[in-house]
Amino acid sequence: MEILGYAAAVVIGITLGLMGGGGSILTVPVLVYLFGESASRATGDSLFIVGTTAAIGAVLMARRGQVDTSAALRFALPAFLTVWLTRHFLLPAIPEKLGQLSRDTALLVLFAALMLATAVSMLQKRKEAPDEAKPGPLIFPALVVGVVTGLVGAGGGFLIVPALTLAAKLPIKRAVGTSLAIIAANSLFGFFSDAKIRGEAHWGFLLTLTALAAVGMGVGTLLSKSIPGEKLRPTFGVFLLVMGSYMVAREIFQRR
Repeated sequence: MEILGYAAAVVIGITLGLMGGGGSILTVPVLVYLFGESASRATGDSLFIVGTTAAIGAVLMARRGQVDTSAALRFALPAFLTVWLTRHFLLPAIPEKLGQLSRDTALLVLFAALMLATAVSMLQKRKEAPDEAKPGPLIFPALVVGVVTGLVGAGGGFLIVPALTLAAKLPIKRAVGTSLAIIAANSLFGFFSDAKIRGEAHWGFLLTLTALAAVGMGVGTLLSKSIPGEKLRPTFGVFLLVMGSYMVAREIFQRR
């Protein structure tokens, strides 16, 4: 199973590089089901793997002029606040038992719900904003992404890219690059601002997975030059739909 996990790390990087999101939502299931981590620990480890990989991708995209610094700052700064509040107050406040579900199971069910929402988003056709459209506020989607990042260790690219195309009026390629910069900032801030996560980190393991994801990121950014992200979204959406449904069935029905 661990061999599949290491291979999946490369896929995570490729998906992030191609679409500016989506890959991060695979990291927690990989850590839980293929490496046997608890959900709580996996959400912390995911922040480092996703954040570092996205940072590498953001640098590669910035060199091609595909990162909007202004939009990244307007999005990342409000998100920092909710990431910090979520990791330090909301997550510890969640009781060990939520009805018949443990906290770890509840987090995985929440994660599966986000995967299903992502699948719907990926399967929907999107139109790029017209050039004359004026940018709108980013604070609400930024706050939502901050909570998602803090709770489940996902960078929130599946929310960031649509927000940047619809609210900030960025073309899809520029939205992907900007999304990687935001994911990197949010995820690494969440990881390094939480002493408990850092204290429990197994650095050799984390760096190995991150290196493999970085290889995938390089491949993904190269492929993005010739493969439109929109052609990959439906396939990835179907994959997430199947995986999210499996997680819900496993965590709820098989544990009763």
